[in-house]
Amino acid sequence: MAYLSVAIPLFSIVIAIMLSEWFSITNNALSDLGHAIRSPAALVFNFALGLGGALIIYVSALCIYQSSKLFSAVGFLTGFTLILVAIFDEIYGEFHIKVSIAFFLSLAIFLIAYAVYFKSYLSLPALGISIIAWILHLMYDIPRGAAIPELVSIFAVIPFYIDAMKRFQAES
Repeated sequence: MAYLSVAIPLFSIVIAIMLSEWFSITNNALSDLGHAIRSPAALVFNFALGLGGALIIYVSALCIYQSSKLFSAVGFLTGFTLILVAIFDEIYGEFHIKVSIAFFLSLAIFLIAYAVYFKSYLSLPALGISIIAWILHLMYDIPRGAAIPELVSIFAVIPFYIDAMKRFQAES
């Protein structure tokens, strides 16, 4: 399930990009793919994000809750905010921006929780790389669109998410 909770949203991003000739990874945000009016791929993109978020919540409750209620709550937060990004697409304007920020902050919280819980600080350089990607984007407009810092943040978390799920499953 942990693999599916990652693979489904990533696969939908690839499909949505393929369906959207106008999309530029350097000039757009991933959420542009989920705009219900402007994107032909919105249904695929938003449904898969919502399903991925639900699977993250399910995995957090199933694999983590017995071992660590606090870490489970972090997983729930990540899944829940991903669902919010899917539900409140760009049509919702500022609210979409707020739930997107909440999602990316939840990824940062996950990396910190991983470092603290497992006493393994390998996740902190991944967090640093994500922060640098966002600083470059927000302060220097490099790149113009948010897709690259979004993907950097997502890919920075994936190995630690998968590792955490494996460790928690081994504990159960």
